[in-house]
Amino acid sequence: MPTSELTFRTALDADIPGLVELIESAYRGDASRAGWTTEADLLEGQRTDPEGVAAVVGNEAGRLLVVERDGELIACCQLEHRGDHAYFGMFAVRPALQGGGLGKLIIAEAERTVREAWGAREMRMTVIKQREELIAWYERRGYRRTGRLSPFPYGDERFGVPRRDDLEFELLVKPLG
Repeated sequence: MPTSELTFRTALDADIPGLVELIESAYRGDASRAGWTTEADLLEGQRTDPEGVAAVVGNEAGRLLVVERDGELIACCQLEHRGDHAYFGMFAVRPALQGGGLGKLIIAEAERTVREAWGAREMRMTVIKQREELIAWYERRGYRRTGRLSPFPYGDERFGVPRRDDLEFELLVKPLG
């Protein structure tokens, strides 16, 4: 897929409803099963809400990168400047478009953006450790598992309702040349 078809820009407040719908469709419910990044087997309920997305859009230390093709919102990711590194999160691609190489293009653009905009030397992210297929995808892109775990926010339904009691996040890192 040529990158010329894609437009990258920073999200605006007007994008929030579409971003919530995109993120929910990629991670939760039956619609998410059309793609391979679903968390529906691990979590029920919401993945985010308008307030959560608005907080990322309004964060002065970062940006929510919007990806469009022909004016249609097809993907997004959160980038946050944290000193010498950047945090990558809230990555969502429309389920019907997953598996075609779009994610590789977006993560490469995200890495380029944080190097150029902030001089970030490392990208970090947290992934639910049970998501082995997703972690393997990131490993193929140069990210490495650190073994550093953090707890899942059990009891805070803003992040979903867990279907199991052993969820944890693992920190993945990648040096940016």
